[in-house]
Amino acid sequence: MTYDTDTNTILHTESLENDGELLPPLMAFARELFLHEKEAISAKDSVNAVSPYQSEEIKNFCVDNLMEKVGRCCRESKVGKKLPTAFYVHVSALPALNPVLIIYENCARINRENIHEATLVKFQLHQPKISYLFYPDFDTDAHPALQTSIQINLETGEVKYFDYSNSKNPPVLHRKETFVTADYPNYEKFARLTRCEERWGLLDNTSAIGTREGWLKYLGYCGVEIQDHTVVELLKHGNSELSIPKIERHKAAIVRNSLSKPVRLVLEADLFLDGATFFDYGCGYGGDVKCITEKGYAASGWDPYYQPDTPRIGADIVNIGYVINVIESLAERREALLNAWELTKNLLVVAAQVLIDDTDRGQIAYGDGVITSRNTFQKYYEQEELKVYIDQVLSVDAIPVALGIYFVFRDAAEGESFRASRFRSHLSTPRVRSQVKRFEDYAEMLAPLMAFVSDRGRLPVKGELAEESPIKQEFHSFNRAWRVILQATDADDWEKIADKRRQDLLVYLALNRLGDSLQDSDAARPSMRRLPAQIRNDIKGLFDNYQKACTLADLMLYSLGKADIVADCCEDSAIGYKLPGSLLVHVSALEELDPLLRLYEGCANRTIGRLDGATIIKFYANQPKISYLFYPDFDTNPHPALHTSMHINLRGLSVSYQDYSHLHNPPILVKKEAFVAASYPHYQKFAKLSRQEDKLGLFDNSGGFKYREWVQCLEENCVKIKGHRLFWRSNADPEKLKMLQKAASERQQKKIEFNAGKIEQTAEDTESTEDGKEEPEE
Repeated sequence: MTYDTDTNTILHTESLENDGELLPPLMAFARELFLHEKEAISAKDSVNAVSPYQSEEIKNFCVDNLMEKVGRCCRESKVGKKLPTAFYVHVSALPALNPVLIIYENCARINRENIHEATLVKFQLHQPKISYLFYPDFDTDAHPALQTSIQINLETGEVKYFDYSNSKNPPVLHRKETFVTADYPNYEKFARLTRCEERWGLLDNTSAIGTREGWLKYLGYCGVEIQDHTVVELLKHGNSELSIPKIERHKAAIVRNSLSKPVRLVLEADLFLDGATFFDYGCGYGGDVKCITEKGYAASGWDPYYQPDTPRIGADIVNIGYVINVIESLAERREALLNAWELTKNLLVVAAQVLIDDTDRGQIAYGDGVITSRNTFQKYYEQEELKVYIDQVLSVDAIPVALGIYFVFRDAAEGESFRASRFRSHLSTPRVRSQVKRFEDYAEMLAPLMAFVSDRGRLPVKGELAEESPIKQEFHSFNRAWRVILQATDADDWEKIADKRRQDLLVYLALNRLGDSLQDSDAARPSMRRLPAQIRNDIKGLFDNYQKACTLADLMLYSLGKADIVADCCEDSAIGYKLPGSLLVHVSALEELDPLLRLYEGCANRTIGRLDGATIIKFYANQPKISYLFYPDFDTNPHPALHTSMHINLRGLSVSYQDYSHLHNPPILVKKEAFVAASYPHYQKFAKLSRQEDKLGLFDNSGGFKYREWVQCLEENCVKIKGHRLFWRSNADPEKLKMLQKAASERQQKKIEFNAGKIEQTAEDTESTEDGKEEPEE
């Protein structure tokens, strides 16, 4: 829930005391947990156990181990409300918890007064802290406000008191039935209210309803109020002077002469199979329907304004693109999404607006969005908010493919196959190195087998290769055919492919462990039989068994929690532009990075998605953060300007955006070759320019590599960049030019001496001559 902690009052803090002796509750918990586990193993052992304070085993308990036990018990609990970082339970349900949690909570309340009056207990999952929350009207108020809370740090013994009783905007509760057991007296009444609120869509906008003012305002926008645990629709006053203007949804439709981005992404992902059918739910003018039809697929669309008479029929691929964000009614918005899902046979594409470029121009607030000057409604989702909405309404795990665009697969196995494909490296078939007559005689027949192994990193199993029959007819088995291939190619090349495919699979399996939340590292990974057959075969062929693969993937995932390991990977990377505490890499080089960095980026990409057209990925070595930077003309502009950036905090999954397109002095890129792999098409061109600039000392004089400072730097050094080449300016002062040339030569000589002559003189001489050429007049 959202609450500004600066507005509430911390009455005072103190440390826990036990019989006059300071005793942190976490130590008491370790002691009691030790006894509990001993007793569970053997009653006899518990009687003869060494005193807890003298046992070496107690000393081996650490905070991380204890919190891991607590976190696991919270996540596995059958009662209570579970959030990514906390677990809440009503005090009446405490006896129903795992004994470990009962012991943990008892140690927190030692010698605390008034704890028995608390309503809820909050267990933090990643810190040794318990909070006691006081909601005096829990049973009578449908959405009670928090009055007081007591937070206890079990590691230090510190206690903090928070008073919300005088706050005008305290936090409020929702879904009260989740906090209690099913036999609680008011359980059914609470659950019935929640079901009704869900049907109205009142709980979908989680970012707006966490406080009393936000909740009441949202109810007003939705035209309802809560009376005695019942949703009551308010009467509409059509003649009211404050009535909202009629919203004309059809005006939000766009005339398209080419495919919309959501549908284009489906085509680019090769998800339009032969004979596939397409339906556009809310098609507007029908631009996507026309384009897909022209590509040879059966396509149709429905729109309540432009195509109201078209039958709504099921299709393999259904698109509901930029529809839910123009529907002002929460109930209708939810209904539209459910209707589109009902029509979907294979794939549903959901797209909505996620950025607000100009919220002040001709727009008024209404509901959870705005009404524009054209009387259209726009709901601007946060990227993570949109995923939560889709997942909650459809009970799915939507896959982000771009900002505001999600794929939802009807078959979970197909979804897993698509997800895995997004983390597969692009590899080439090893070239033939030896002339072997038997191979040459059957090269055409063996080509499909070579292509398969290049793609999967293993030999095919029965039924996987279309050309299986003629190959086996000639060679009797894939293994024998493979031995012929190895005679003409290098076995090390094939092993590199297999190793790369293992890395791809480990990244995919590690991300699968995360479930719907990056904090939920105990989420259940899909069972082997739920995976697509091809991925199951990959695991068997490359790892022998699923358990071994998952264990290795988990080790990678746990390594992400250690900042020093991530920092070392950034520092040791052979590719990328390195800054203190960060590594910047071109998106094309991502698959060349250490698997741990690929996993690091995958955490953001899997959950949030990438910035549209992202050029550079920025890895932060000392904090859980990923940034995507967009440089539109990276290849053509020697020093492209930053257009947009998206920053993802992986701890809280918060997303922030920055638009630099309107700035007169945006950041620019230098040394572009550092961001890409040596195989990048323009690598040599980039590198040559950087050597020329470095020779003149331009990087030393730059003012932080911003556009205006860089232009000034070029002018001061009498040079101009044309294409990706550096020229002396034709109008430069001759004396200054001689001075700059001399300084450049001296700098270069010092560099050669410093490196003990290791620099290749021929390359430097060639570039020096080129630098000295005077730019022709234009």
